[in-house]
Amino acid sequence: MTMSTIAPRPRYMSKPRLATSLLFLMNGFVMGSWAPKIPVFADRLGLSESELGLMILTFGIGSILAMPFTGVLIAKLGSAQTVKIAAVVFTPTLLLLTLVGTIPLSVLALFLFGGLMAAMDVAMNGNAVAVEKAEGRAIMSSCHAFWSLGGLLGAGLGGLLLSVIGPLGHALAVTVIAIILLAIAFPKILGDAPEESVRRQKVRLPRSPLPWLIGIMALFSMIPEGAVLDWSAVYLRDELGITLFASGFGYAAFQLTMTIMRFAGDHVRDRFGAVNTVRFCSAASVAGLLCAGLAPNMAVVIIGFAITGAGISNLVPVAFSAAGNLPGLQPGIGLSVTTMLGYSGILAAPSLIGFIAEHIGFAPIFTGLSLLHVIVFFMAPLARYAERERES
Repeated sequence: MTMSTIAPRPRYMSKPRLATSLLFLMNGFVMGSWAPKIPVFADRLGLSESELGLMILTFGIGSILAMPFTGVLIAKLGSAQTVKIAAVVFTPTLLLLTLVGTIPLSVLALFLFGGLMAAMDVAMNGNAVAVEKAEGRAIMSSCHAFWSLGGLLGAGLGGLLLSVIGPLGHALAVTVIAIILLAIAFPKILGDAPEESVRRQKVRLPRSPLPWLIGIMALFSMIPEGAVLDWSAVYLRDELGITLFASGFGYAAFQLTMTIMRFAGDHVRDRFGAVNTVRFCSAASVAGLLCAGLAPNMAVVIIGFAITGAGISNLVPVAFSAAGNLPGLQPGIGLSVTTMLGYSGILAAPSLIGFIAEHIGFAPIFTGLSLLHVIVFFMAPLARYAERERES
């Protein structure tokens, strides 16, 4: 009688998974550290709110333009080499934003900050897909949870560090922490250099509708996330009469449940499958947005945003995994299309939402946004491509 040999399953936090998680943590930490610097940045340059808005727009333009270029680099070099290059160049950009003293140089610095952040983002998502394939299990949701955790730490520590050691000291401290995280992560990053035959292939925008459809799924998933981020506090304060102190509770509840559910998301996806995960999460988000939009008081709104955060939590990670596993398409190309479409929802939609809300208010906005996740619910079969890492 012969016994088949079963390959041992990697431990939960393998070295490649730890490396990818630290990359997400570092990227989120630097981004979170930028948020409390924005008022200091505006004061130093003497910017009005409208001028600051235009300045920050250059961050978004840099991000969107960098994503397809990064996809090409991943196709040629692999995600491991690309993420190392992007991370090294991204690390000093917060310090650069602190040192520039003129508006033209600040525009350039913000453009580089957004572009390099996005380049690292696409590449580290590509490496997460590579680890999923190598280990035969989902890790994308927990990676995004580490990004959220990094953002919370960066924003939380930022105000304290700015008040204690000033803008330059804060930027230096963030840069040093980022370097330490990269020094731990780099030796453990999973190599995925493409074969020479693949590297020589001409890279072009995909003709298959699949990456574009998954990109639309990511876009519809992320528009409500951007709306809650930018407008939940205004909604609570202006339409429900909540105090300025309590107006941030809605987003806090949203972010808390999103982070918790992202840490749990890989287990959910491994247990129930990617398609069912998208269906469950989109249904929960629809319920949460309706609850927030139709709520009669603050408590119900906060509950609604908490449910929305839990629902949205795993939609984008599953979409990114699917984009990186499309048949006949290099992972970097599929990911760059999906991230470009998805992040445009967070970068562009909130401005349009603000314009519409001036005429109809935010309650109908949040109610109406639930329709986007109804569409995501019916697009859930596209998530089946996220399961291909188990077949590799």
